[in-house]
Amino acid sequence: MSDEYGSDFMTIVDEDGTEFELEVLTTLEWGGATYLAVTPATDDETEELEVSILKSVEEDDGEPILCAIEDDNELETVYGLIMDQLYEEEDDED
Repeated sequence: MSDEYGSDFMTIVDEDGTEFELEVLTTLEWGGATYLAVTPATDDETEELEVSILKSVEEDDGEPILCAIEDDNELETVYGLIMDQLYEEEDDED
């Protein structure tokens, strides 16, 4: 993902109606699915970066929803691919 035009931000709403603003660090297409590495959007750069990986799943009505990855093997594989992608992008910037 390129920061040429700035970071990507999104707002999600959980099942309780609580809104969260997230920064999308990168996306990954793998195994026919789309995965997003996100972190809470904050101005405080001294905080440790907490990265979550969400899977985009299409509902019956065609609307995509984001969900946690429940399969440990899938999560481990996707996490490794995303971390490789993020570090590769970081190396390209140097």
